[in-house]
Amino acid sequence: MQPLRRAGIPAPEVRHDPAPSRISYRLNRIWLSPVLRRIITFVVPSVLVIGLIGLYISNPNRQAVLRGWVADITSSIEARPEFQIRQMSITGASPVLANAIRERVEVDFPVSWFRIEPADIQARIAGLDAVADVQVTVELGGALNLRVTEREPAVIWRRAFSLEMLDETGVRIAYIDRRDGRPDLPLITGDGADAAVFEAMTLFEAAAPINDRLRGLTRRGERRWDVVLDRDQVIQLPEQEPRVALERVLAMQAAQDILNRDIPVIDMRDPERPIVRLGTEAIDYLRLTRAFEKGLAKK
Repeated sequence: MQPLRRAGIPAPEVRHDPAPSRISYRLNRIWLSPVLRRIITFVVPSVLVIGLIGLYISNPNRQAVLRGWVADITSSIEARPEFQIRQMSITGASPVLANAIRERVEVDFPVSWFRIEPADIQARIAGLDAVADVQVTVELGGALNLRVTEREPAVIWRRAFSLEMLDETGVRIAYIDRRDGRPDLPLITGDGADAAVFEAMTLFEAAAPINDRLRGLTRRGERRWDVVLDRDQVIQLPEQEPRVALERVLAMQAAQDILNRDIPVIDMRDPERPIVRLGTEAIDYLRLTRAFEKGLAKK
């Protein structure tokens, strides 16, 4: 049987279809997804690396070696001279307060910069009564700098069993043993006097003309002041506008010399109706004067 095609005629060429197969097309479409590409190129390798590292360090012996290695590196860095703090500098504090700060900080020098906690040191120093504010800075290769703002004492508050120095806001600065330890500071007494220090300071300022006779201020009922002078003389001030009432008394003193008379108490609690309480000698003199006037009247 003879072939149908003729001798010498080539067989027809089979053409390749350029279109991708269905499986190839779907794989290419899936690969174009950003989420899948990120998972394959980043998440999967990361999980493998982390798993291998975790498997490696799960051995207790390797963990001990790693901890020792980290500790050696840390110690070598901390021991470098440029990270050493060799001294502490305190500015703005009195010698007594500076010694109290050194005792409160409790740092043995030299010490590594990495061992210093400025926030902790600041909190310790701010806890001192005499400190209003503090700034802590650390200089590499230098010193621990403490810039302290010390509270200024304004008055002495006499309590039942103690004497306390207060600043103008009423915050305690320190205790003192004796009143003559700070004779330059005015004296206040009474419960609640620490809450009205600013008002007391305004009264001390107004009482400057009689400062040589002024002994102090006494808080009454935690709402008003008494001005205490020598010779047991008292000026009772009102709850509202006590400075105005005190200035009225000083005006009467300038006009009538009222404070140099035998008047133990000047009651200004009602500014519209000042009341004076006469002393024994003044009362006797008043009685004698009235009796003398009556005698003259009878004649």
